[in-house]
Amino acid sequence: MSPPLIIDDVPTRPAVAAASLIALMLLSACGDQPSVERVALDLTVSSPADLPAPQPMTTHPALAPTGPPRFVVTARVPITYFPENSKTAIQTPVPPVVHDATTGAFIADIRLPQGVRGSWQLVAAAPDNRTFLLSGWTGPYSALRFFRVHLSEDGRPGQPELVPGFEGEGNNPGTALALSPDGTRLAYATPVLGGGAKVTVAELATGARRDWATRAFSMVPGLAWAPDGQRLALVGSGWGLGVLDPAVPGSDLLAAARPVKPGKGLWLPQSVAYTPDGAALVYSVGHTVERLALREGAAPEVLARVALPPDASLSLRFSLDGTGRYLLHTHGRRFYRVDLQDGSTTSLPIEVGAHPGEDLSPNAVW
Repeated sequence: MSPPLIIDDVPTRPAVAAASLIALMLLSACGDQPSVERVALDLTVSSPADLPAPQPMTTHPALAPTGPPRFVVTARVPITYFPENSKTAIQTPVPPVVHDATTGAFIADIRLPQGVRGSWQLVAAAPDNRTFLLSGWTGPYSALRFFRVHLSEDGRPGQPELVPGFEGEGNNPGTALALSPDGTRLAYATPVLGGGAKVTVAELATGARRDWATRAFSMVPGLAWAPDGQRLALVGSGWGLGVLDPAVPGSDLLAAARPVKPGKGLWLPQSVAYTPDGAALVYSVGHTVERLALREGAAPEVLARVALPPDASLSLRFSLDGTGRYLLHTHGRRFYRVDLQDGSTTSLPIEVGAHPGEDLSPNAVW
């Protein structure tokens, strides 16, 4: 395990107060380093960059599933504690891990590419349950990097493939990540300075990117690619569910996104996924999982009501497998595997091998 990272607890400026929690989570995602570091929590949230002209997007055949998921990949922020009578946080990094999807057993740590010092908790999967996209941290105030990993048939991770020429803002950890069905593109959501959100699509082979931004809402907690790779479903906090068409010219997110289900009152969706045929969206509202057909006048259908302890988060972050039948979420140190066909739920321990476990849930995908 890597040495800890020490983070000073310092006041933040008013302009960055809303971002301080995000900054803490980002800086906790550290990896191998020669010595302990001390980092001040005085970060800003980035504003939209100059947006390039639209470029045509190409897709390849989707990486199809061969059956129920066999592997789970988890990524999380480091273990954090405050020594007695100290305001300095001690951060111990934990690497991303491959688990057995039927038992929760530890299979292997995922290696980090050169120049990436630690992992960050954003992780995404292709439908084949073998191809995964992870985010990596390169140091304080430094850029986030992204890398793809392929698993062998026994779940062993191959060499990480760094996305060239594409970086996330180092002071802005992002809120959602999605990998295209063919494993060639990423979608990445970040907040922007002064209120607003940005969605970026980038090609993994070249790093070529295109951005869309809006001031209408401040966070995109969920992103999902359509099975044909031509559209993106997104969740806008306070805005609701929508579908982004990358073929629409311009950089205005609202102009390119068609609302599907507006967010009203306490209706706050979190995760979103497409069904394998692309005809409907699956999303979470609180601890309820619903399905909404993408046709005019369609009504939501409840797929599952997830029972969680009183101390669980009010929202549900899930991963839907490539078959569309199995839904995965975490709480504490356990996986919950929900069969959307028969309604059953199986609870599995999150085994972490040589790494210490604790109560914070990792992000998990399959």
